[in-house]
Amino acid sequence: MKRVAFLFPGQGSQAVGMAKAFYDEYAEIRELFEQADDLLGEKLTRLMFEGPKEELTETENAQPALLLAGIAVQKLFIKENIQPIMAAGHSLGEYSALVAAGSLSFEEALPLVSKRGKLMEEAFPKGQGSMAAVLGMSQDYIEQTLESLHDDHVVDIANLNCPGQIVISGSKEGIDAAKDHLKEKGAKRVLPLNVSGPFHSRLMKPANEQFATELEHITFSDTDIPVYANVTAEPVTDKDSVKDLLIRQLYSPVRFEESIHNMMNDGVDVFVELGTGKVLSGLVRKIDRKTKTFAVQDPDSLKEFLTWYREES
Repeated sequence: MKRVAFLFPGQGSQAVGMAKAFYDEYAEIRELFEQADDLLGEKLTRLMFEGPKEELTETENAQPALLLAGIAVQKLFIKENIQPIMAAGHSLGEYSALVAAGSLSFEEALPLVSKRGKLMEEAFPKGQGSMAAVLGMSQDYIEQTLESLHDDHVVDIANLNCPGQIVISGSKEGIDAAKDHLKEKGAKRVLPLNVSGPFHSRLMKPANEQFATELEHITFSDTDIPVYANVTAEPVTDKDSVKDLLIRQLYSPVRFEESIHNMMNDGVDVFVELGTGKVLSGLVRKIDRKTKTFAVQDPDSLKEFLTWYREES
């Protein structure tokens, strides 16, 4: 039997029309979407299927939309009797992974990530924070450059995605300054990201205390399978550790590349990205081009995976 790891994408993978093909084909997915609309007291389904894109991209909407799309696909894997041996998610995707791993209920997770999105939006004035992807430069060089700006600007490493791709986060002025310095130091490209705030930086700490209070009202369970945490890149199963790591995740770097290496070392045959987009499966291939990946985001890609899985198992 093939050893499967689930991956769940984070903010940026949302797109108008996401998961609609599953909704159209499967009655149980329609029921899940109806439940989501009831939980949030709004028409998340309409926003996901019809947009507008700008509204869907807002953090408080994108986060529950991505969680819903990922868990919709996971329901279909359960229907096919396919269980992963481990899971991980990129930033917001960690919540989807925890739902898939049985640590967090969908009913509690969906309103929680909507609230998380609101707190992240409110943590720093809108339009004054930014993020950028640095291509072709090592972590050490980036850290040295950001340290040289420390007295004047707040800019932190936010995502360690794959070899040659590291995301930085901070004030808009800080990102602009870092961009110039990094290019001078030899970065191939520094690409601004279309995000609404300085996520995974120290500037998110104002959201921390209030979010910790929100988590006190949430029931966590020990996970059924290991979930590789963004903050440590290590497997976590204990419910108290899960909660602590989610609080720290708001302002800590996402150690995605390290997580993937650890998952491969722990015995995975295939990584399956669930929900929408192909960002994470693309990153996995850059980390190790020999690793088998699938991105399941519609019935055709689900059938493609199932065909491979049953032929190979």
